Amino acid sequence: HGGAPGPVLDMFDEIGTVERADAWFDDAFAKGTTLMGFGHRIYKVRDPRADVLKNTVATLPATAGRLAFAVEIEKSAIAALRRHKPGRRLDINVEFYTALLLEALEVPRSAFTALFAVGRTAGWCAHIFEQEKGGRIIRPQSNYIGPRPD
Repeated sequence: HGGAPGPVLDMFDEIGTVERADAWFDDAFAKGTTLMGFGHRIYKVRDPRADVLKNTVATLPATAGRLAFAVEIEKSAIAALRRHKPGRRLDINVEFYTALLLEALEVPRSAFTALFAVGRTAGWCAHIFEQEKGGRIIRPQSNYIGPRPD
């Protein structure tokens, strides 16, 4: 979670042109490659946050060409997902267009995940304080497996 925007841009770079997209996706499925920027644990339809980010990217200068490319790649990927995984509904997630936003803001790819974590740190700390105060874990499906703290 939060680590997909860099690999999304890597995927765009590998595809190169819209004309190569269909073949690239067919090859990716044949190799068992995971498509970054697609699917979500909660959203079984299009992630609604993706369109907010897409619209935000559209307002930034000098993003029109890259955004048009991403829109075409999205169409090609969705068509490939329907062909190769016919019983499974997968759509883009928030990280697909987050990749373009971070790129447009000139954030280095190597800093994408760290930037995501910085944005979450206050919330993570609040969860810890709330858990300590309430005496129960907020997300019981998560288990700490490290050493017992002193």
